[in-house]
Amino acid sequence: MSTPYQRVLLKLSGEALGGPEGGNGIDPESVRTIARQIVGVHRAGVQVAVVVGGGNILRGANFSQLGGQRASADYMGMLATVINALALCDALESLGLPTRVMTAIEIRQVAEPFLRRVALAHLEKGRVVILAAGTGNPFFTTDTAAALRAAELSCDVLLKATKVDGVYTADPKKDRAARRFDELTYMDVLKDGLRIMDGTAITMCMENRLPVVVFNLLEEGNLERVVRGEPLGTRIRS
Repeated sequence: MSTPYQRVLLKLSGEALGGPEGGNGIDPESVRTIARQIVGVHRAGVQVAVVVGGGNILRGANFSQLGGQRASADYMGMLATVINALALCDALESLGLPTRVMTAIEIRQVAEPFLRRVALAHLEKGRVVILAAGTGNPFFTTDTAAALRAAELSCDVLLKATKVDGVYTADPKKDRAARRFDELTYMDVLKDGLRIMDGTAITMCMENRLPVVVFNLLEEGNLERVVRGEPLGTRIRS
């Protein structure tokens, strides 16, 4: 498989690991399906880093609405991403793919702390690097963590995996007239308030000229198609 990319960062939402309906907890078949797609891309010679969310277990922003401290809730959300990272790690290794889980907060018994040089070495040795615990700071989303890690690791593209096949003018499940964009600029996303990624993440991608592809991961084979450069989903760039 020929591909325009040598190194990609895949942003996985926690909901993607929770099953087709985005349920709570971890759905083993969904994790295996995602793992198979990652294996296919890796076998094509593409280096893969993955940033995982934790929304299938706990969303810090939502939990804080119950009256807790937002910072504490965000740390709880970071721990949720570690659970998801370990699940994905086991699924990949059961398929024979070497992996490393690296976290932005230290949990040395289960994962390595994130160090840029070490992460690059893992990628160059053919390991999939799964990045958990966001940026390690409260008040930042895992989308921002994905943009940050993609820039740090000199990735060619940020692949934003979702449950829909791109960015729409409105929610396609609620509005039949919603129109999908094939391409957008970073400024389009910011100016029109398109809520596919938060403003901090989009701004970071814009400043580092990091293209973003938003695509539907639930259809098996789509990850390989995107990495091949097929016109799938919505591309966001300058």
